[in-house]
Amino acid sequence: MRSGASDHHGILIVDKPSGCTSHDVVQRVRKALRQRSVGHAGTLDPLATGVLVVAVGEATKLVSHLQMDDKRYRVTIALGTETDSLDADGSVLHTAPVPELDVATVQSAAQTFLGRHPQEAPKLSAIKVEGRPLHRRTRRGEEVEAPVREVELYGVDVESVTGAELQLTLHSGKGFYVRSFARDLARKLGTVGHVRQLRRTASGRFTLDRALFGDNLTAESIAEHMLPLRDACSSLQRIDLTAEGVEHARHGRPVPGESIVGDEWRELSLETPLALFGPDGEPVALGRREGETLRVTRGFASGARDVVRP
Repeated sequence: MRSGASDHHGILIVDKPSGCTSHDVVQRVRKALRQRSVGHAGTLDPLATGVLVVAVGEATKLVSHLQMDDKRYRVTIALGTETDSLDADGSVLHTAPVPELDVATVQSAAQTFLGRHPQEAPKLSAIKVEGRPLHRRTRRGEEVEAPVREVELYGVDVESVTGAELQLTLHSGKGFYVRSFARDLARKLGTVGHVRQLRRTASGRFTLDRALFGDNLTAESIAEHMLPLRDACSSLQRIDLTAEGVEHARHGRPVPGESIVGDEWRELSLETPLALFGPDGEPVALGRREGETLRVTRGFASGARDVVRP
């Protein structure tokens, strides 16, 4: 790290502006903090705005878990045209007449997508096919089939239908493409369509209420808005350790049952990700249950508990 740089550890909720990529936001945070260890959980398309969870320092060890969080969106779908990107940034591929619709008709069609179902990803997306992003291969003129993945939609509400424009709110699981949903819903309604506007209002427990606007990413504003590591761990199952348990975890050793507070952990699935906390209420490591012990999967550096102000 360069001389004079601050070492921060925590989660920053950014209200991403339209027109920049999620990676652009990460780069802005890196530059402001003079810190390389920055990542994000859950990509937003350049057109989209709203909640982007940015992890800094030791909190980057949580990214794979934070990516699993459910998401909430507010989306405007324009009917009658379908673009190559499935949003307003793309070039028009198809046009079709728009039938007369009302809220009840659109709600009925939208509800057919509730639950788990297969979804074809947009051809202009960051999904890798044979090791290369799909959007790069598509733009080079390669004929590549977009992957079909199983996704989950927990809830959908149609707020308004105004001519050829639909306003909806969505609650989805990980990996859900709103652009693909717009395409599929439009086809279900007997036409074509694309996303005109998209705003993510929540990612897991992180909402716009505590977000910092993406055009105001200075070191001072970031430090004021950053959530400490203990809050970043709050979406995981918390397990409290004794002082002896902390010593085991710090050294990467299995934590025996007598060094774990309470017995509730014994009922947890072996697949449940755990956040291990010390007696001082600060996170020590990430782990999983392994028989009658806890196995440490990632340890947090000692002293990484606090956000360091610039």
